[in-house]
Amino acid sequence: MDDQRYGTIPRDALLSLSGQELFDGISDGDLPMPTMGRSLAFHPVHIGNGTAVFEGTPTQDHLNPLGTVHGGYAATMLDSAMACAIHSTLPPRRGLTTIDLTINFVRPITPGTGAVRATGTLIHGGGRIATADGRLEDEDGKLLAHGLTTCMLFPLESGPA
Repeated sequence: MDDQRYGTIPRDALLSLSGQELFDGISDGDLPMPTMGRSLAFHPVHIGNGTAVFEGTPTQDHLNPLGTVHGGYAATMLDSAMACAIHSTLPPRRGLTTIDLTINFVRPITPGTGAVRATGTLIHGGGRIATADGRLEDEDGKLLAHGLTTCMLFPLESGPA
């Protein structure tokens, strides 16, 4: 995604757009993609209606000392997919933050694994708390890791960030 801009979303967009509108703006190139995706070589494929899908290909840059992909790579992809699934359902002026993240690693990931796909799905969208689950799979659909998140929902303030 070299042609995509990276950065933070302008404050006025955060306050005026719904979660779905934010993700549509990122997809259309009108809003920047998060820099975390550039750092970890993954990007959103689809976000909408309580579902989010990210794809990435881990490289030598993501290895732990044992030569497998660091668990933080899978955890970050799943956290992104699950939180974005929740965020896609929020109205304007609402934000969220992860308050609990549980990841279960099923298979090791290596640079030879190839592309991986994280899918997050909303389980419960409440007024203050929302939950989602997620799956990380390889190109053949083999489960690599799965997770569950709980996010706190809150009003975004109109003042400075």
